[in-house]
Amino acid sequence: MPSPPATPRPTRADLAAARGRAIPDLIAPDLRILFVGINPSLYSAAVGLHFARPGNRFWPALHAAGFTPRRLNAAEQDEVIPLGFGITNLVARATARADEVPDEEFRAGAAVLLRKVRRYRPRWLAFVGLGAFRAAFRRPDAALGPQPAPLGRARVWLLPSPSGLNAHYRLDDLARLYADLRRAAG
Repeated sequence: MPSPPATPRPTRADLAAARGRAIPDLIAPDLRILFVGINPSLYSAAVGLHFARPGNRFWPALHAAGFTPRRLNAAEQDEVIPLGFGITNLVARATARADEVPDEEFRAGAAVLLRKVRRYRPRWLAFVGLGAFRAAFRRPDAALGPQPAPLGRARVWLLPSPSGLNAHYRLDDLARLYADLRRAAG
């Protein structure tokens, strides 16, 4: 089955209008993994889809790590719930860059996330952004991989951001790290 066509690219005006906009969560009760993004990019908010910006490697990394039977694109995001995982953001407000979000906003987002964890009961939380997790939960020494303390009843795993701006990690690196989570989560 071929992938649906990518969504049309937003214009500069669309991007400007997307500042501060949120994207609805992809969430359901009892998920195996709830992926937690930092916050939506202007591009993602403009098109209303998670990890939609060209160059973001979330969808390719998921497939390469074995989470999806084929490479999905952002327009197919609704297919993740039946696979046992969902997507939310630590901060709902779209910005041009994640460094525009102050630590206080990350901490406020942590409180909202904990309410979601209590309501939806995911088994794992997979944060795709180390710095945002450190700021939100005041854990400056947190490292990639499994964390010693759960959030609510959910176990926690930290992954690098798949943003194309995160040049420290190639797609192969992301796929390997995401696959470690997939194996641990069963």
